[in-house]
Amino acid sequence: MTPREYVARLRAQIARHEDQLWWAHSLYALALGVVFMWLGSRHFTWLRVAAVHVVVIWALSLVLANYVDRADHTSPWWARLRVVINYVTKNFYQQILFFILPIYAASTTVRSRNILFVVLLAASAVVSTLDIVYDRHVAARRRLAGLFFAFNLFAAVNVALPVLWSVSNVTAFRAGSLAALAGYFTIALHPSQFAHRRAWWRISAGTLVVVAAMEFGRSFVPPAPIRLAGTEFGLGFNPARFEIVRPVAEQPGPAVARVYVVTRVQAPMGLRDDVAIRWYHGDRLVNQSGRHEVVGGRREGFRLWSSMAVPPGRPAAAIRFDLVTRGGQLIGRAWLPAAASPDGRVARPPDS
Repeated sequence: MTPREYVARLRAQIARHEDQLWWAHSLYALALGVVFMWLGSRHFTWLRVAAVHVVVIWALSLVLANYVDRADHTSPWWARLRVVINYVTKNFYQQILFFILPIYAASTTVRSRNILFVVLLAASAVVSTLDIVYDRHVAARRRLAGLFFAFNLFAAVNVALPVLWSVSNVTAFRAGSLAALAGYFTIALHPSQFAHRRAWWRISAGTLVVVAAMEFGRSFVPPAPIRLAGTEFGLGFNPARFEIVRPVAEQPGPAVARVYVVTRVQAPMGLRDDVAIRWYHGDRLVNQSGRHEVVGGRREGFRLWSSMAVPPGRPAAAIRFDLVTRGGQLIGRAWLPAAASPDGRVARPPDS
């Protein structure tokens, strides 16, 4: 068998088993994603690299949508260039998404609405590893590619700015929203469409709708990279030692007049934000503190304390403690159950 015949036979075998080879590569990419998840849970400095990845993805997506994927490009070399661009783009997506996923997960409160964002982010990370799904469905459709890029761009900007530029979570959220809009329109629309007034009306209307939705839906996004690292309830507080006195796991009984809490907030170096404490008795908000500035970088975390007077004369109910950012994003939640009733049931606060 001549070398040319051997190459031809090898190419035929690859073409016959192309789908199986791509699925095998997807498993490899998923395993590599686990490595980046490990990095993301330990080294925030990699966020600087993510910024470069975002720029490269944006540039390659524009080249693919506006130049490579043209009807008059029938040469097989254009198809091969498309495969190369998709391969590079997918790899960069995987590195970014699997890196920031554990950062968001650590800031997510279980049984709260912000877990939905982490589920979407995890699904996006998995899609980036599925070569056949990404190549044939996501990258092949301008609007879907624009939507995919916009969501992931928002997630990257939102988590990176508080660390890299020491901005608040609410500022990073708004910057991420604007970046996502720019990313979507530049990829989803052909450059020639920007010359028409109708396109700008659509862009303006879409921007207003998205910005309004983002402002009202801010509570659905975890305030990464800040997170609640621990909470302890008690019946007293020692300010000299900054610790709880007589810690409790549930309310001792109706005679309790005030409950104290000490909490620990973890944030990376460079992060500064304001947080507030909300106290609930059952499903009713009974107290909200003023703003407390949190400074990141402390190994032991940033500690806060607060107390709540238990409302007298009300039925026994669980006490809930919420820690939120200035923009209303939930950092963490803890509750102190009411004393068990005679039938052994313990009241718990409703989740929101």
